[in-house]
Amino acid sequence: MKKIGIILILIIILPVGFLIFNEIGKLNDTEKVLEETYKNQLEAILFSVNQYSDDILNSWANKIIEIKNDRSSLRNFITDNLVIKSIFSLTKNNFESIHFVFDKQTETQSDSIRKLIGSLLFANENLIDKLFEYQKSGYRKLEPLNRDNLSIVIFTNQNASGSDELIGLAINPDLFVRKILLPRLQQVSQNQFRIVIRDSNDRFIISSDNKEFTGGVESEKPVWLLPQYKVGIAFAGPTIQDLIRSRATNNILLIGVLLLILLAAVVFVYSAVKKELELAQLKADFVSNVSHELRTPLALISMFAETLELDRVKNDEKKKEYYSIISQEANRLGRIVNSILNFAKMEAGKRKFNFEPTNLNDVIENIFQTYSYHLYNKGFKFEKYLTDNLPAVRIDSEAISEAVINLIDNAIKYSNEKKEVILRTGISDRKVYVEVSDKGIGIAPDEQKKIFDKFYRVSSGLIHNVKGTGIGLSLVKQIVDAHNGKIELESKTGAGSTFRITLFPDSNN
Repeated sequence: MKKIGIILILIIILPVGFLIFNEIGKLNDTEKVLEETYKNQLEAILFSVNQYSDDILNSWANKIIEIKNDRSSLRNFITDNLVIKSIFSLTKNNFESIHFVFDKQTETQSDSIRKLIGSLLFANENLIDKLFEYQKSGYRKLEPLNRDNLSIVIFTNQNASGSDELIGLAINPDLFVRKILLPRLQQVSQNQFRIVIRDSNDRFIISSDNKEFTGGVESEKPVWLLPQYKVGIAFAGPTIQDLIRSRATNNILLIGVLLLILLAAVVFVYSAVKKELELAQLKADFVSNVSHELRTPLALISMFAETLELDRVKNDEKKKEYYSIISQEANRLGRIVNSILNFAKMEAGKRKFNFEPTNLNDVIENIFQTYSYHLYNKGFKFEKYLTDNLPAVRIDSEAISEAVINLIDNAIKYSNEKKEVILRTGISDRKVYVEVSDKGIGIAPDEQKKIFDKFYRVSSGLIHNVKGTGIGLSLVKQIVDAHNGKIELESKTGAGSTFRITLFPDSNN
């Protein structure tokens, strides 16, 4: 059984282990692909937001270039776009030639803004030179210059006379993200994501759902033309990590359930194989026990018959004794054969029962009269206590007699010094019962559930030394089950046993 158990474990557990290892590897690869896919999607969304802001500022730059020589049109343009605070221009590397156009609210702060922009331009001469180089290559680039609550965006242009000039606009970054970017954020998010804009100190500015946001984001990029701000994205529902964790948990649970089912299958197969091996052993023991049970009466019959045949016994009393022994052993042999045949019929489902309304007392009385002489000769005290006026039960009298006789034979076999067998009938819970009690060696509690199993015999103590076929109690159980009855055992080691057969009264009576 140990070898079978190890083989079963190797056959089932090793493939399952390989499957689990393989699935976990695939799971990790799948999660990496999933995470990369989500990451690319988030990057694309962030890129679209940045691209939109770039497109807006480029459109403004084109408009400014178009109307830059008309101061009135520039002022109207600023008025129409409240985000813009000022527009300025200057010829290449001539910071003294800078010209400004302000909105009405910023007009009062024009001096401070002039100084701020002038210092920023002077500090970024190298950057400005690069912008002019880009222009020579046919490429116009917008470049941000940031300070405090004002964002400066500069770009180059070549005027009608062929001179290079630098143009810029000062914008309010908070207004830009609220007035310009927020509608775009809401369009892109589609309630599936939350797009959040925060400053460089992670201070919340706005989100696509117009709600305060304090959590973490999946991915975050600086706004191209407003580098003091960052645009980030978060899931409106579960995060990528939540989705991955949930999927991993579900897969592990499924694998765990599969493993438990396979382990249960291993246990079931192991138990079934063990039971079959035990049954095979019991059958082998049964054959050995039956051989012995048949050999003993046959040997006695043969021996005493040969003695009588050779006329070696001259005493009539002795002859009578020999004839009696031959008769007893023949009856014993007949009972063994009948038990085996009846058991075989029951196992094959071929035994037929003749159910008739019967008074159980009559059946027990007949058994008592038949077996009294046999038990008295063996030194047993054999008594009966029959309850009067028992209701009739629908039974096969021959089968119930066989069951009770088997219980009596059992009591005889397993009685030690105190030889006593009692038959008792009665009524309990409107059901009729018959009991067979003895004062024998009793049955241990851990053996009591097994004694009705076919071929089972207790493997220790005095019981093991008593010969038997191992089908007697199993046959009793099968007969009682065929009558829809119940058999119960009450036993204590060293104090005897009581078997009770309970039968239902005849419903037509």
